[in-house]
Amino acid sequence: MSSEISRRKFAGFVGATLGASAFPSWLRAVPRAVPRTAAAPAASTDWIRLSSNENPYPLSARALEALNRASRAASRYPDEVEDEARAAIAKSHGVPVEQVVLGCGSSDILHMADAAFLPPGKTVVAAEPTFEAVLLHARVTNSEAVKVPLTSDHRHDLDRMAAACDARTGLVYVCNPNNPTGTIVGGDELEAFFGRVPSSAVVLVDEAYHHFVENPRYRTAAGMIERFPNVVVARTFSKIYGMAGMRLGYGLASRANAEALSRQASWNNTNTAGLHIALAGLADPGLVPAQRRLLNDTRRWLCGELDRDGRGYIPSETNFVMIDVGRDVSPVILAFREKKIQVGRKFPSLSNWLRVSIGTREETTAFLAALRDIVPARAVA
Repeated sequence: MSSEISRRKFAGFVGATLGASAFPSWLRAVPRAVPRTAAAPAASTDWIRLSSNENPYPLSARALEALNRASRAASRYPDEVEDEARAAIAKSHGVPVEQVVLGCGSSDILHMADAAFLPPGKTVVAAEPTFEAVLLHARVTNSEAVKVPLTSDHRHDLDRMAAACDARTGLVYVCNPNNPTGTIVGGDELEAFFGRVPSSAVVLVDEAYHHFVENPRYRTAAGMIERFPNVVVARTFSKIYGMAGMRLGYGLASRANAEALSRQASWNNTNTAGLHIALAGLADPGLVPAQRRLLNDTRRWLCGELDRDGRGYIPSETNFVMIDVGRDVSPVILAFREKKIQVGRKFPSLSNWLRVSIGTREETTAFLAALRDIVPARAVA
């Protein structure tokens, strides 16, 4: 039976919690997870959108068939298909279904982790820069952020992060691969790091970009949970599965931590369409390799052109690249907007760097032409 709050369980849940706060405070007071630059009109079709690390390719025929099936069940709550999805995810990772928690995107799993493991007065240790959601939501729990600068090669400084942990540490956040730098922590490094973090702290490993990695040093943390039960892994269907608009993610954790996460889940935090499409994706062995090849090949092509121009960039294991523009990136972002190209937001600790998502080859070619116009190669050489 699902450990998440569903309509089937809600009556019992209310009875058990009546007179207390049935819904966690962060559901009522969560700030916007990620500050964004102004976006193009949602209905616009003449903009090139390379700002949010989305998959630019349409759903597969198999996914569209699943969407059609889902439409016939749209009037029903998704309880049964949630159970089916959790079972399929558990099978794909070789874990009991009780260790899988569903979320409205992986950002929802990050919210749950803050709510579950960061009571007031605790600290969250994270790299700087990294994906900001965990740090922003920590404000709601009145927790303190401890930011550890990246290494000189833009990777997590695991030694300094481990040293930053103490009795007050409730959560340690590792985004692997890291957003916005696209760099990875190797599997052996990560496992050694887990051994240095106090067992009283939960280590949240965000693997949103897991499927793009080709470096053999990388290993998912999902296989380390049995040895380190304080590890929680967040995954998403938004990136390589091309489901950013469907909002579906999941967490993998020990049974105790999965239950702790589930207690912070909002009521029916998934949707029928997304669940059916995710099931179709999990059942399609060719989907992930094909999407990885398309996007990684385009990333390699772009990086080859950046090399040709003599531009600096951070070698990436993801569907985005950070490019050195040689000056404050804010006016560069605005200049791209004037050309109807959306690129990534500014990261203050990397203020001269532009993050661009990998689009189709045509979109990426248009980006490169605009980059050469806005920031001529000689200006950054």
